[in-house]
Amino acid sequence: MNLHTLRPAKGAVKQGKRIARGQGSGRGGTSTRGHKGAKSRSGFKNKRNFEGGQMPLQMRLPKRGFKNPNRVEYAVLNLDRLQEVVDKYNVSSLDLATLIEKGLVGKNDKLKVLGGGELNAAITISAHAVSGSAKEAIEAKGGTVNLV
Repeated sequence: MNLHTLRPAKGAVKQGKRIARGQGSGRGGTSTRGHKGAKSRSGFKNKRNFEGGQMPLQMRLPKRGFKNPNRVEYAVLNLDRLQEVVDKYNVSSLDLATLIEKGLVGKNDKLKVLGGGELNAAITISAHAVSGSAKEAIEAKGGTVNLV
């Protein structure tokens, strides 16, 4: 066996279709593209969601709702979660840096404290927003709320 004698196995290599090489080839004339229409022309590019001129599905369906571009998304913490942090780490003051360090909020999150659960300790908390019930509960225990 020599390199110049190597050949693929018989039947392993198939001849490609010779399209647009005259009528005698059987693939001349329309060159397997059919008759007329956009797909038969050169430069045809199929547009996404194009339905042949029929009104596309995304235009037929009704549009509903509204996305407010000015909406502010908050990471929320309830009072019972704050109580767990106070019990676990034995702290009396919770600011954003501490909460980020403990992994309770992300560094780019805005924090809102909500009034779910019970709070048993007097704590000082810094947050971007606080619900009315949470503020009352914190101040009732002798704590303070600082808005950032």
